[in-house]
Amino acid sequence: MSKDDLPILSKRGLIEADKRARRQAEALRANLARRKTQGSARAETESGSCPDEDHTLQDPET
Repeated sequence: MSKDDLPILSKRGLIEADKRARRQAEALRANLARRKTQGSARAETESGSCPDEDHTLQDPET
């Protein structure tokens, strides 16, 4: 994309574009934090780090 292809924005347009970019960056950071937390929780669950839980299968008829 060359410089000629970019739209020419007014001062207000530039301010709005900057605000939009900041909101998007904030949303992306929040999403990354949620995904990291979720991944850590899944890894913790899969590793069986909860020694109090009984992971044996029981016969439902018993």
